[in-house]
Amino acid sequence: MLFGIFFAFWRFMEIVTLIPTLGMLSYFVHIYASNNALTPNYILVLFIVSVLAAVWAIATLFTYHRAKSNALFVSFVDLCFIGAFIAGVYELRAIGGYDCTSISSNDRPFFGISVGSSGFTLSGFSVKTDKTCAMLKACFAFGIMNCIFFAITSLLALFVGRGHSKEKDIYVRESHYSRSGHRRSGSHRSHRSSHSGTRRHAYV
Repeated sequence: MLFGIFFAFWRFMEIVTLIPTLGMLSYFVHIYASNNALTPNYILVLFIVSVLAAVWAIATLFTYHRAKSNALFVSFVDLCFIGAFIAGVYELRAIGGYDCTSISSNDRPFFGISVGSSGFTLSGFSVKTDKTCAMLKACFAFGIMNCIFFAITSLLALFVGRGHSKEKDIYVRESHYSRSGHRRSGSHRSHRSSHSGTRRHAYV
């Protein structure tokens, strides 16, 4: 029961981190598709993996009672998604070396905070953020997080599967003992009835 609660929690965390990843990557895919250009592999690989992982996470979360009996299969699929996310993060690894935010000083006095289209000004400093770089870096971070999340759910599903197999084994043993006890009691009753029949026949 406890492993099941933890499994549902981390599944929810996977969905929460995969939805913004899908939104940002679909934005880039739409730009390349509208310009009739091929989407780069560092975007396409992580996008496809995120779509499949989001569908899988939602399906196994809302059908947990059915997936409980196939917990070992769920653990194996989560393990495969770990490898897929590692491949997607590896393709996007170059973004980790970029600095998406630049800070420069200006000659204006401090008037508070002024927000602009390219950044904001705070206490005589101008902060500019590259939107494309920031979105790709966020997808890169979410990909690393989902590698960890799917590793956790894979282990939890493995524990849930072992616990379910033990419960099933105990249930089978109890049902076997109850059936064997019923058969024994039935044989004792038939044996007694046969003895009583012979005694009645002897007295007659």
